[in-house]
Amino acid sequence: MSRIAGKLKQKRLPTTLVTVGDNVTISLNEDGTGTIEAVAERRSKLSRARPSPEGRSLSSDREHVLVANPDQVIFVFSVRKPEPNLRKLDRFLVVAERNELPAIICVTKVDLVPDISVARELFGLYEKIGYPVVYTSVVTGDGLDDLKARLKGKISVFAGSSGVGKTSLLNAIQPGLGLRVREVSRATGKGMHTTRHTELFRLDELGGYVADTPGIRGLALYGLEPEELDGYFREIAPLVSECQFSDCSHRHEPNCAVRRAVAEGRVSQERYESYLRLREEHEMLQESEY
Repeated sequence: MSRIAGKLKQKRLPTTLVTVGDNVTISLNEDGTGTIEAVAERRSKLSRARPSPEGRSLSSDREHVLVANPDQVIFVFSVRKPEPNLRKLDRFLVVAERNELPAIICVTKVDLVPDISVARELFGLYEKIGYPVVYTSVVTGDGLDDLKARLKGKISVFAGSSGVGKTSLLNAIQPGLGLRVREVSRATGKGMHTTRHTELFRLDELGGYVADTPGIRGLALYGLEPEELDGYFREIAPLVSECQFSDCSHRHEPNCAVRRAVAEGRVSQERYESYLRLREEHEMLQESEY
C-alpha cells in the first residue's frame, strides 16, 4: 500500500496524478507502507474526460488517465449478440488517435455468423483505412493465435461493452484471466461513489500485461476542440488540406474535399456521419462556455 506524497498533491494538475502503469519513485515507511515521491514522465496514456460536478464543459473537464504507458489498445466488439455499435467504435478510435495509441479491433463470436464474410462486411471498412482487425471465436479457436501474437510482450488495454464475450476471450488467452478481471471489475464498480481503479494482469506464457477497467466502456473525449476532430479520422485527415476553406467543417462549404470523397465512396458514409455527430457534440460543449 502506497500513499501519494503531499508535495505531489499540491501540484493540482488537471490530470490524474498517479495511475496504474506509471513508473514511480517510492520511499519506504516504518510501518511497511510506501510513499510515492515522484512520477516519471508518461511515454503514452489512455485517457478520457472527467466532468466537473457541475457537468461537462471544455474548460472545466479534467483528464482522467485510465492507464499510463500502454503499448496498444484492443477494442473488443462482437459480430452478434449484441449487435456491434460502430458509432461507439468510431468514438473509441478517435480517443486512440488522440492519445497516439496503436489500436487493434478484435471481433468476437464469429461462430454466430454463417460465414466470416459477414463479419468482414461489417468491419472491413476499418481494415481498408489501416486498422488491424482480428476475427475471433472462443468456440472454434479462430483468430486466437493471431491475437496472442499481437499481445506478446506488450502492455495492452482491453475495451469493450458488456456482453461482447471479453471474459471468455481473456480466459481463452490465459485460463482464469477473464474471471480474475471480472471479479476486480465487480469489486471496484459497486456503488455510485466507489473509486473505480484499473489493474494490470500478467500474461504468464506470453509475457506482457493486459489492463481492463469498467470505466473504459464509455469514453468522453478530453480537451478536443471541434475543429480538431477531422485530424483524428484517418481517412479524412489527408483530405483537409484539399478543401477550399482552411476552417471547413465538411458539412456545407463549397469545394469540400471530404464531402466529395464521401460522394465518390472513398470515405464511408457511416464514418462521415460519426464525424458529424462527434463534431456537433463538441460544438455544443464549446457553445456552453459562453
